[in-house]
Amino acid sequence: MRRSEPRAPQGQGATPRRTLGFWLRGGAPGIWLSGGAVAIAVLMTLGLIGIIAVRGLAHFWPAEVVEARYAPPGLASRPVLGEVVEREKVPVERLRSAGLPIPADGGETLTRELFKLGNRDLQGSDFVWLIGDWLRDRRTPVDVLVLERREWGNFYGYAVEVREEGRQVAKGAAALPELQRRLARIQDLSARLERLEKHDIGSVNHALERLRLDGRGLEQDGRLDAAAQADLAARRAELEARYDELEDQLASLRQALRRDSLVVRDVEGRTLELNLDRIVRAYQPNAMGLGAKLGFYGTKLWEFLSTDPREANTEGGVFPAIFGTVMMTLLMAVIVTPFGVIAAIYLREYARQGPLTRLIRIAVNNLAGVPAIVYGVFGLGFFVYVLGGSLDQLFFRASLPSPTFGTPGLLWASLTLAILAMPVVIVATEEGLTRIPRSIREGSLALGATQAETLWKVVLPLASPAMMTGLILAVARAAGEVAPLMLVGVVKLAPALPLDGNYPYLHLDQKIMHLGFHIYDVGFQSPNVEAARPLVYATALLLVLVIAGLNLSAVFLRNRLREKYRLLED
Repeated sequence: MRRSEPRAPQGQGATPRRTLGFWLRGGAPGIWLSGGAVAIAVLMTLGLIGIIAVRGLAHFWPAEVVEARYAPPGLASRPVLGEVVEREKVPVERLRSAGLPIPADGGETLTRELFKLGNRDLQGSDFVWLIGDWLRDRRTPVDVLVLERREWGNFYGYAVEVREEGRQVAKGAAALPELQRRLARIQDLSARLERLEKHDIGSVNHALERLRLDGRGLEQDGRLDAAAQADLAARRAELEARYDELEDQLASLRQALRRDSLVVRDVEGRTLELNLDRIVRAYQPNAMGLGAKLGFYGTKLWEFLSTDPREANTEGGVFPAIFGTVMMTLLMAVIVTPFGVIAAIYLREYARQGPLTRLIRIAVNNLAGVPAIVYGVFGLGFFVYVLGGSLDQLFFRASLPSPTFGTPGLLWASLTLAILAMPVVIVATEEGLTRIPRSIREGSLALGATQAETLWKVVLPLASPAMMTGLILAVARAAGEVAPLMLVGVVKLAPALPLDGNYPYLHLDQKIMHLGFHIYDVGFQSPNVEAARPLVYATALLLVLVIAGLNLSAVFLRNRLREKYRLLED
């Protein structure tokens, strides 16, 4: 007989048989399904953000300008000059149904290209689809000039001459260097003009309005005697003299801005004279090297983040929308955190646990599922008309019938978002309070601390990570909301920021811009859809980054608090 090898005891090298039943009973399918679902969700999110980033950030790169001759079969050819924005394959039958003269032997598909031709003031539309197979003699001339204008979009053409008060000062190859020097002067004058209008004249107008309201207030109170009238008249005369002085400076700057002009020629030979104060920048993308293009890209990206919008929000920057979004979200967080925490503390620590408390919890959970537009209607009806109208009657009677707080504004938008996010903060904070062991409370009380001291010095510090979790969820939900904000304070264009140097410095009654509403307005209300499409992607990416930045800040603070109180939890 063969001697059998001794079997190793279980747990000392023996491997149990991995059967299908063992695999199912161990819960492995659920783990794999959960992990796969999370991986798919992460990949889809990253893919979406990647598409938005590519489509949005590519808008700021100086694309090559193509000059060609467009020659459809059987029709006269014409020159075209512009940027190729998009290419796609189109079935021939679709093009024939659109009325294009497609030959019978044209194949099954043709390539068509979306050209940004610019020059909207000369030809009406600055985007046109052209059949790529009908474009002849393609080239990228280095002397093509692109002018980014404050109105009418881009101009594509060639520089002819630079003029000063109608007199020629540079022509041909010398025109571009002279143009750049004079554009630098224009930018300096424009910055001084903007500072004069927004800050100096704005401050005088603000002071005159406050003086007018002071006079109305004295009149309503019956205290507008001769001495008060004389004092008001003296202060008004001083302000008006200052205003006249600033108006003279403003007129001088505007006259200096209109001094220089540029004569340009388009690809069809038409000439046009443009005042330099209407031009933001001039560049020749076909003559740029990689370093110059990277520098241009950084300048355009910074302009997008730091300047005001223009051209019906399809050009320029989105800084007022960034500021409004961050300011409103921070005010919402300041409002919602104390009220949500106090409500959770009362429900968990002080309220008698009975049917009424359970009913309140059910109501709080249900509030989290109410559509956002319902909160907007409530905010408009209660905050704006009832509460704001009452504040106007009590404190701003001198401004009536013009409302101060009885109209949508920053404060009411923040309060509406606060009540929208309140259930999230309450639930998260109460869950954090529930996790704290009862023995910690009893130990604090046994050492002589009162219930209030135990709550303030022991319980709340341990529950602070849960509070921050609630705040993170509240910010994530509220910062991207658009529907309620359209009713309670967000508008299409509000370049004046609610924070300035005029008393009371933070103007809670002022309307604001918001990145979410800006995306809606540019994407669906813009008269020039093709020009606005890249800005929709860029603004969407910016909104995601702003929300991610706010959330990461809160996550960092939560992790610091969690590390700080981990020993107490253990």
